[in-house]
Amino acid sequence: MGENAVKLAKIAEQVHLKTGVSIAIAPQVVDSKIVIDSSETPVFVQHVDPVGMGQFTGHILPESVAEAGCVGTLINHSERQVPLEAIKATVMRAREADLITIVCVDTIEKGRQVAAFSPEAIAIEPPELIGSGISVSRAKPEVVSGAVAAIKHINPNIRVLCGAGITNGEDVASAQKLGAEGILVASGVVKAKDPKVALSDLAHGLRR
Repeated sequence: MGENAVKLAKIAEQVHLKTGVSIAIAPQVVDSKIVIDSSETPVFVQHVDPVGMGQFTGHILPESVAEAGCVGTLINHSERQVPLEAIKATVMRAREADLITIVCVDTIEKGRQVAAFSPEAIAIEPPELIGSGISVSRAKPEVVSGAVAAIKHINPNIRVLCGAGITNGEDVASAQKLGAEGILVASGVVKAKDPKVALSDLAHGLRR
C-alpha cells in the first residue's frame, strides 16, 4: 500500500519494458490514484459495485475509478465474492464505464456461467490453493484445461487466466500449455524477497 504500491508499479513497468509482457497491478482503491500518477503500469481496482449515480454512500462507483485513470476492475475475487446476479450486473456497469473486467471463479461450472456475461477475462482460482505456493497448473491441471474448454465453448473471445499458487516461470509455462493466456498473482510477487526477480521470472515464463 502507499509508497510500496508505487514501488511495485515501477517494478512492473521495468519488467514490462524489458520483456514486452503486459502487466497490470490491482492496489487498494485508495492507492489507485497515487500509483496511476507515478507509473505507466495499468491499474485495476480490486472491486467495484454495480451502482449508478445516486444514494450509494460507501459503494465504489465504476465511473469514479475510471475517471481516476484505472483501466479495469477485478470482480468476485475469492476474498470479495458476490452472487452470480451481482457479477452479471457489475460486468454490465463496468462496461458502461469503459472498464476492463476480470472475473474470478473457483470452479469450472462457475466459469461456464460467468462466460455468458462476456467479461474480457475470467481467472480460474481454486481457493484452497491461493497463497499456498502450490500452483493450480501443477496440482489441478484438469481444472485449468477444463475451465478453458468450458469458457471458450461459450465465448471464444474471453481470455482465460490462471491463478492460485503461481510462484515461478515454470508454473506459468505449465498454465500456458493447459490453455491459459495469462496469470493472476499476488503473494508470489508481493511476498517475494526480491519482487523484481520474481516478477521477471513470471514474465519470462509467459514468453516461453
